[in-house]
Amino acid sequence: MGYRASPRPVFDGPAKIASGAVTRHLWGEPEAGQVDDWIYASTEKIHQLVFGLAPGGKFTHSESFRTVFGADELLYVLEGEFGLGNPQTGEFHVARGGDALFFRAGTWHHGFNLGQDRVRVLEYFSPPPSQGTSGPYAKSQPYLDPDESRYCQDRWLGRWPMEMQAQRAERTIIPVPASDALWALDSETQGAYSQIFCSTEHLTVGKQTVLPGRKSAIEKHSGDECLYVTEGTLNIHVPGNDGQAWFDLAPKDGFFVPAGVEHEYHNTTGQPARFVYGVGPGF
Repeated sequence: MGYRASPRPVFDGPAKIASGAVTRHLWGEPEAGQVDDWIYASTEKIHQLVFGLAPGGKFTHSESFRTVFGADELLYVLEGEFGLGNPQTGEFHVARGGDALFFRAGTWHHGFNLGQDRVRVLEYFSPPPSQGTSGPYAKSQPYLDPDESRYCQDRWLGRWPMEMQAQRAERTIIPVPASDALWALDSETQGAYSQIFCSTEHLTVGKQTVLPGRKSAIEKHSGDECLYVTEGTLNIHVPGNDGQAWFDLAPKDGFFVPAGVEHEYHNTTGQPARFVYGVGPGF
């Protein structure tokens, strides 16, 4: 089976992306591994999807399906035990629900389900495939022989943990557990707080909590925003010159906000509402 570009759902304005209506796609082939994709949005600025791996599942790469892209990527583990490795350097990391993994353009990466349950991972990708950063970029890079893939950095054996700082300085994949996020409280309302996993010139990804019975301040971004609800019931209010819009979101629902559009988050329930968001390129 040859390479097929993934679908690219786009929206004309702010839009709820109901979990049951998400665009489906099967990535890969038997040689590289096959991955279930749920593609929420793929605009000119950002790409958001969820991918799944069954127990024992993995993705590596082949001549047709190369896992090296020209984008910043943040992988947020929703469930399961997920292993991510750079087969070129031997780096290997394990992440579980609530952990994130970040890497920049030009990083080869392979993924593995290391547990007995299904793995589900939320992925943000910017600059997005519409800018030529997926298949075309991968084809332009020197090919890595799959037989040379490795998932252990033997050179650090005998020097660990004394050389930990040196190893960290050379990482191409950066693990960001919840405890290492950059935390922020909404200064205006004190009704919401965020943990930011990455913020670069291309991509900002974080997880926001809206407290029970509270709301966030009105915000807008210079980039497109895509989000994914992980817990509770989230309401999004979009004011505008032609009226106002109110959206109800449940877990696994997504939402898209175009660049420059004002919006605010509400929680009218007695339980916290939480969602992961990605904004690209400018926050």
